[in-house]
Amino acid sequence: MIRQSKRFLQRCAVLSLLTYLFLFSVPSQAELNLELTKGIDRALPIAVVPFAGQARDASNSDTKQAQQNIAATIQSDLQHSGRFKVTDPQSIKRFPHTADGINYRYWQKLGVDDIVVGNVEPAGIGKVKVSFDLIDVYGKAKTGPGGSNYLLASKEFVVKKSDLRRLAHHISDIVYKELTGKAGIFSTRVAYIVVQRTQGKPPQYLLEVSDFDGYDPHVLLHSDQPIMSPAWSPDGKELAYVSFEKKHAEIYVVDVASGKRRLVTSYPGINGAPAWSPNGKQLAVVLSKGGNPRIYTIDLATNKVTVVTRGWSIDTEPSWAPDGKSLLFTSDRGGSPQIYRVNLANGKIARMSFNGSYNASASFAPDGQEIVMLHKNGGLFNVALQNLHTGTFNLLTNLGQDQSPTMAPNGSMVMYATRFGGRGVLAVASTDGRVQMRLPARNGDVQEPAWSPFLS
Repeated sequence: MIRQSKRFLQRCAVLSLLTYLFLFSVPSQAELNLELTKGIDRALPIAVVPFAGQARDASNSDTKQAQQNIAATIQSDLQHSGRFKVTDPQSIKRFPHTADGINYRYWQKLGVDDIVVGNVEPAGIGKVKVSFDLIDVYGKAKTGPGGSNYLLASKEFVVKKSDLRRLAHHISDIVYKELTGKAGIFSTRVAYIVVQRTQGKPPQYLLEVSDFDGYDPHVLLHSDQPIMSPAWSPDGKELAYVSFEKKHAEIYVVDVASGKRRLVTSYPGINGAPAWSPNGKQLAVVLSKGGNPRIYTIDLATNKVTVVTRGWSIDTEPSWAPDGKSLLFTSDRGGSPQIYRVNLANGKIARMSFNGSYNASASFAPDGQEIVMLHKNGGLFNVALQNLHTGTFNLLTNLGQDQSPTMAPNGSMVMYATRFGGRGVLAVASTDGRVQMRLPARNGDVQEPAWSPFLS
């Protein structure tokens, strides 16, 4: 059940407009494991053949070899996208590793439309050369004898052995793009907050980052005071967040690779809800230095602070439009929490949400055509998507205990915090409502996810 953090409410005095917090126990090294709970009908049938040069049995996910197994990672990526029906590796009896070795009739009888094959071989000390082909099983038949339309992608890479899993995600992105027309999100990362609670000891708060699928989590910050509101920079190299380590709210920016950080704001009262501008040059934040919580922008080069909203309302949770010309924010200026949009050029404000008496935590889809938000109805908090042109309003979730929605950089998925089996977990829903996944922590709970941009 969603519950408000009394400490946060007392310190910030922004009542129900600020993001709800889960305060649970979780070990710092717990990994998140994707579990597909709902996939689309008519998923694309595909087979990923074990790459030559790697073991075919990748069932033991605890071994280093299995973790680096390229085919197994690609299989997992595509299966968990909900848009592919991946052939069970145990049913594969032929193991080609190039397009030239394909027996098309065999794969057609297996009910496969496309296959991924590849090869791994040494390429010097600590390095390997990886090649792969993506083949349309019916392409050669379509083009007739001598046709070559079956080869959809063919690439070669030389990488460190330690980067094999990252490369596998990259290959998954290529496959996804070729077969769906959308950029894949398998190489993206997720930031989130972890809270450790041990009886008789003060809570411990951690800012963690993991791969999209929850693999390889690592701690960027560990504190005995609350941490909240992680937000990725547009280049994916930094995270802004709120920390109470000095007994009051401050906004920091941390370099994800090095862990080095810098203080951005430390005004009396609220310093909260940082959001990066699309060009990475500004942060939109919530400050109460002038009285009520208002939206401000901070120029990161000059530290110039500019007020964006005014009045007696409580304004919070800013989020930039993709073109950088406006901000979404949550406000009670109409009597209840709703989503508003402010034009940064002229300061004009327009209400954006009209369904129900509570809408908050909004952000734009990458194309700027839709917004995702947290919607309350009958005491239930669910994730909703609203089309800005048609006004169409759709609920993406229905568990009623959701918070902190964050959209994937390709606009196809929304990640959010919820509860399952008595624990706080992260979950993912597709923006068309047809795919759902859970990322349960093995021994605890996570909260406040933030999905990274595309990473090079």
